[in-house]
Amino acid sequence: MNERNSQCLRIDTSALKKNLYLYYPILPMDKQITINYEAIENYDHLDAMEKTLFDKAMAIRNIAYAPYSDFTVGCAILLENGEIITGSNQENAAYPSGLCAERTTIFYTGANFPEVKIKKLFVIGAPRKATSSVPIPPCGACRQSILEYEAKQKDEIEIYFASLDGEIFKTKSIRDLVPFSFDSSYL
Repeated sequence: MNERNSQCLRIDTSALKKNLYLYYPILPMDKQITINYEAIENYDHLDAMEKTLFDKAMAIRNIAYAPYSDFTVGCAILLENGEIITGSNQENAAYPSGLCAERTTIFYTGANFPEVKIKKLFVIGAPRKATSSVPIPPCGACRQSILEYEAKQKDEIEIYFASLDGEIFKTKSIRDLVPFSFDSSYL
């Protein structure tokens, strides 16, 4: 049995295409979006560094400040120099003022290690008292922020998102999760 499988997710975009076609009539109507990712069966199939990142994301998740949603998220980033940076979500009574774990961690990294490349980003999220969960990918705002750091460092960042049970999905780049990405080339 192969414990690390490459997967492909196909999304039916026919309804989206029909709506987009109203605004952009030159769009072809026969395209598909493909998302490439690797499914890692469980924690035991991670390498030593991946296990360390999983453990650190899990540990920081346990001290996330999430008094309103009680949904706690931990993030661990591996830098090119071997250092690991962690962060967790930080909520605020004024909901838009809170910050996700991924952005908390990546912004801290950018401020304190501006010239060091980010190699891997590992995220785990679930309700605080949950004993099992599903892999939770970065939200749209986090995906956009990670995309900016890939552009800044001119190198991809491997993204891992995991369940509490150790089921993990991995992409080679955030672009795998943002097929129609917005970047500085549009400005």
